[in-house]
Amino acid sequence: MQSQPLQNLENRIFEQCEFWLNQVVFLGHVVLARGVSVDPQKVEVVANWERPASAIEVRSFLGLAGYYRRFVEDFSRLALPLTALTRKNAKFEWSDKCEQSFQELKKRLVTAPILTLPVTGKEYVIYCDASRQGLGCVLMQEGKVIAYTSRQLKKHECNYPTHDLELAAVVLALKIWRHYLFGQKCHIFTDHKSLKYILIRKS
Repeated sequence: MQSQPLQNLENRIFEQCEFWLNQVVFLGHVVLARGVSVDPQKVEVVANWERPASAIEVRSFLGLAGYYRRFVEDFSRLALPLTALTRKNAKFEWSDKCEQSFQELKKRLVTAPILTLPVTGKEYVIYCDASRQGLGCVLMQEGKVIAYTSRQLKKHECNYPTHDLELAAVVLALKIWRHYLFGQKCHIFTDHKSLKYILIRKS
């Protein structure tokens, strides 16, 4: 016979459970059977965000928008003009490039795609790209996007030759998505042919 305290605890647990749902909102994301999307309520906040009037307000905007960076291709490149405003001793001047960056990020988040859920055992495909504006990668499976990632160049990387930047993009992808890729077969595509010969020579 079950004691009353245990019975009460069991009832409370089931009161907080939901079953047979088509979607679940979790930590600002909507989890569906076909993938993961942004939470429309959170994105609405971004869409209605007024033009920042200070570096602090820019940081706040980038903080919320950056939470969904995995849904936005080349997020770091798009955010570059805004990020420049947040640097130490930077003069706050809202330029046309800042406005374009601000509006484009809002647009990309409002129209963010549904990202597919990874399936263990199936091959992954990574596309990497690098430029003087930053590094960008996309993780895919069976032609469907699982996630995007990107970052701006560090100060010392600005002097890297092109093939080193392309290799840095590959390293970024392998580090960010290690929890997906470990023990799995993966194809990596880069648009710089010299990397192919470097890797062949080292092997």
